[in-house]
Amino acid sequence: MKIYYDVAVDALYIELRPLAPGTAEARELAEDLIANYGPDGKLAGLEVLGASSLLGNELRKVNFEISPALAVT
Repeated sequence: MKIYYDVAVDALYIELRPLAPGTAEARELAEDLIANYGPDGKLAGLEVLGASSLLGNELRKVNFEISPALAVT
């Protein structure tokens, strides 16, 4: 998983899995929240438009929590 923030357009993107260019199907879930799906219909990423107004100071820090069931040993 990768998380990108583009300050120029104020957009946050959470990539759950990479997709080949031009293969994503975008679906608006709510105003300023877009989900990208792969050709297989599975969720590939989430885009938050106007991220700074939605997340405010939370954009300055990112916390990751991995449950033991997902941790790789």
